[in-house]
Amino acid sequence: MQSDSADDVKKAVRGYLKIGAALYVFTVITVAVNQVHLVVPLAITVALIIALTKGSMVASVFMHLSHEKKWIYGSLLMCVVGFLLVIFLPLFTIGNTIGKPIEVTRGAAEHTAR
Repeated sequence: MQSDSADDVKKAVRGYLKIGAALYVFTVITVAVNQVHLVVPLAITVALIIALTKGSMVASVFMHLSHEKKWIYGSLLMCVVGFLLVIFLPLFTIGNTIGKPIEVTRGAAEHTAR
């Protein structure tokens, strides 16, 4: 049976409040970035980075993953690497015609061919 002293409880509550404040700050940052009206691929990338940051804070503190064994960190690291690949995927499509209507792409190709 584990007994926590009053100081341990206060320290834990203080940590939760700090993470709660950080989540609030990142929510304000999310709203502020939304007001800037970035181009779509950059907006998606920024939104996913903010979501990754907030999600990792929630998972590590509120889901107590920061106290788990090292092999869980390995699997989380693989997820983060895969997620980063997905985050930066829109940046690779900025110069391409991916996501544009066919008519716009066809019209641009015909215009440059003339």
